[in-house]
This record gives sequence, C-alpha cells and structure tokens, in this order.
Amino acid sequence: MATPTSRNIVWHHGAVTRAERETLLGHKSCTIWLTGLSASGKSTLAVALEKALWDRGIRAYVLDGDNVRHGLNKDLGFSPADRTENIRRIGEVAKLFTDAGVINVTAFISPYRADRDQVRAIMNEGDFIEAHVECPIEICEQRDPKGLYRKARAGQIPEFTGISAPYEPPLKPELTLRTDLESESESLAKIISYLENRGYIPRE
Repeated sequence: MATPTSRNIVWHHGAVTRAERETLLGHKSCTIWLTGLSASGKSTLAVALEKALWDRGIRAYVLDGDNVRHGLNKDLGFSPADRTENIRRIGEVAKLFTDAGVINVTAFISPYRADRDQVRAIMNEGDFIEAHVECPIEICEQRDPKGLYRKARAGQIPEFTGISAPYEPPLKPELTLRTDLESESESLAKIISYLENRGYIPRE
C-alpha cells in the first residue's frame, strides 16, 4: 500500500491485544473475501454466512460493496483507478475489523487480481481467505436481480465488469464456490467447514 501523505503520524497501540479479544470471544478472527461477477451470489452468501456464524455465537459482520459505496466510498465511481481505491479502502477497514476480533465477510466484485493481492499483503498470514464465487456470466445475466446486465448491454452502464470491463479470477483462492452448481446451503457448508477445519471457529 502507498505511504501515507502525512508524515507526522505515529501508530498508537491499545492495551488490549487481538489474542485477548479472540480468547474472550471464543474464536479466531479473519477476513473472508468473496469475489466474483455481479449476480454470482456474493451478497446472498455473505448475509447467510453472517447469520449462520452469529447463530453459533460467533461475532461476524458483512462489508457489502453497495453498502460501502453509500457512505465511506460514495465519492468513487467505477473507473479502474476508482475501483482500485475502493478495494484499498475496504481492505484497510477489513484489516481493522480482523484486529478487533471479528470474522468479517466482504462481498465485492473486486475485479483486479492485483488489488486483492494488495489486501492480502497487508494482512497477517491466514487472515485473508479469498473465496471465488464462481458463476458463468450467462447464468449471472439470467439472474440479473438489479437489471444491471440489461443496462450494460444497452450501453447505459459504462465499464461494467464482465461486459465492458475485465474480471480477473483468482489463481489460487482458498475456496471456490460454484454457485451455478451448488445450492446456497452447500456453498455455505463449504465455508463453515473450511473455518472449522483450520481452527478459526469451534466445531458444533
């Protein structure tokens, strides 16, 4: 990540460690980074995962792409530079959430591999779990719950990922979720199993 513009700043450490937070909460923290095309099922999975974890007493929170653009990133558009800045900002927020002891689930198209790799680079080893929500664009277009693909095809939305802007799928994601072949519950079970098997959360 870029060096801060301000020079006269110092990082202030708190009196409570991340390990102490995790001990109190009874689970480890991490960032589960859902990436994929629009309408691939990212937000649906993120909300379902948050609820499933919360029902088990695990502190979880969703950082959703559209929601973040209503506030923190409302000044950004969808140019390549703005997309990169969008992901840079949310990566920093996700890092803070992780340090706070929360399992945070991000749902962002995050089309550029380099941007996702930059977020991974600022995290500790094991804190960034990249989950590719894979679904053929033909299926995404059939779903199209917001009507975005239809508008993009009509030229009403410039720089739309998958149509007039690229999507670079992960090369080695920790998880691949085939939402065209798996049910929501099957994809959810894969994420939960991953977290259990690697000791992020206790088994039920």
